[in-house]
Amino acid sequence: MEGNVDYGDTKDPRGELPPNPPVFSLDELIAQTQTSEVAKEAPKQDKEEKTPEPDPTAEIDISKLDIRVGVIKKAWEHEEADKLFCEEIDIGEESGPRQIASGLKAHYNLEDLEGRKVLVLANLKARKLVGFPSHGMVLCAVSDDGKVVFMDPPEGAEVGERVMVDGCDGEPATENQVIKKKMLDVIFPDLKTNADGVATYRGKALTTSAGACKSSLFNADIS
Repeated sequence: MEGNVDYGDTKDPRGELPPNPPVFSLDELIAQTQTSEVAKEAPKQDKEEKTPEPDPTAEIDISKLDIRVGVIKKAWEHEEADKLFCEEIDIGEESGPRQIASGLKAHYNLEDLEGRKVLVLANLKARKLVGFPSHGMVLCAVSDDGKVVFMDPPEGAEVGERVMVDGCDGEPATENQVIKKKMLDVIFPDLKTNADGVATYRGKALTTSAGACKSSLFNADIS
């Protein structure tokens, strides 16, 4: 029977069915064939790319560290460790001064410590250093040749005041988070003094309400 026959979506794996829609000249057949071939060769759209997993360190900045202005109330030599001083440092806590051990005997005399204002990294878990329970870290500048000096808060900085960096205004991490996420490994490489001795994080000054924190060492690492 002649006439237009609609084969719909009938599969034709061997190419035996007549063209649909029907053609009435050789030119129409060639044109339809070429169109079909182009459609077959058209690349498939790439599947939607998966969203990359977030960088686990992207949200870690200096705001995760609780750096406080402290004052050394008492200091003495560790009885067993040649390099350690033991200190009681007031950082404004109701519980009273913290005990902190610092490896500074090669760089300071004992009489240089008492009454001195310092910067204390406060949200570290307490741990024993040669048997002495130390809860925190005193921040110092360290030169390439191994010289170590205190980071100094500015005159007028209040004991217990938190040291901040512009643009990094988040709440500090817990002591467990600092360890679990290895935050010091992420943050410390970006802590340095600049050419004027100002403590900086990624080029921005560490400040208190009284001004910037400084050191007598220029272009040095801070730890």
